[in-house]
Amino acid sequence: MLLDTASLYFRAYFGVPDSVRAPDGTPVNAVRGLLDFIARLVQDHRPDDLVACMDADWRPAWRVELIPSYKAHRVAAETAAGVPDEEEVPDTLSPQVPVIEAVLDALGVARVGVAGYEADDVIGTLSARAPGPVDIVTGDRDLYQLVDDARGVRVLYPIKGVGTLQAVDEEWLRGRYGVDGPGYADLATLRGDPSDGLPGVPGIGEKTAAKLLDAFGDLAGIMAAVDDPRARLTPAQRRRLDEARAYVAVAPQVVRVADDVPLPPFDPALPSAPADPEALRALAQRWGLGGSLERLLTVLGR
Repeated sequence: MLLDTASLYFRAYFGVPDSVRAPDGTPVNAVRGLLDFIARLVQDHRPDDLVACMDADWRPAWRVELIPSYKAHRVAAETAAGVPDEEEVPDTLSPQVPVIEAVLDALGVARVGVAGYEADDVIGTLSARAPGPVDIVTGDRDLYQLVDDARGVRVLYPIKGVGTLQAVDEEWLRGRYGVDGPGYADLATLRGDPSDGLPGVPGIGEKTAAKLLDAFGDLAGIMAAVDDPRARLTPAQRRRLDEARAYVAVAPQVVRVADDVPLPPFDPALPSAPADPEALRALAQRWGLGGSLERLLTVLGR
């Protein structure tokens, strides 16, 4: 089981009241919410391995170089100290992230992030290397491109907390979008994604993109059709795709999740007992982790 950790702690932060606080009054709603999420996921799905995948770089320079608008709207205004490219996050969430990392480490839950890459890329690399079935838990639809029935890779998309999850496999993707996993990356490239600053091809929405992919197979096939006067494209489609050649040439590299990230050594095995009980006790006391931590420890101990 691969966790898109930031996606989950953002959901926890907005789903758990900020009245959940440490003894000193510091909000710990994201920390406790994430621990409850993990406890429920382990209880319901019983993974052999569990990896918390991290955003070591939420807006990699190599993606921005290809498409400068990539996640640009999420960048906070440059600080007085002149530090650019800080992600806009709620004021009371940022201080909770180091606590989350420390608690996961003390528990012995593998936590993997790689400089220059997003958590998506870590997930893509791990899912490509995994010998057996993989469950990817994320609220990010970009990871639908990794779905692969033959290899047992599916996405578990939270609908309500993590107690109600949409299991996304190839049948579900075809029913919802008319594409398979790799096809979803092409669809996302054509459609664009305002939340990630990806413009897409103007005038080509999700339904049109799906129809074009059904007709021509993939993005390369669609662009080949633009140059084929016999291809069944409307004049408007042909013009829009032709005008978007510069975007289409680079966007797939931005949209597609990397599968060759140089990962550090780590032990993915789900822990049955804390790796550092003393550190965990100190963290529990300092941050008032209470029942959330106890519930997770109980589930892990089973």
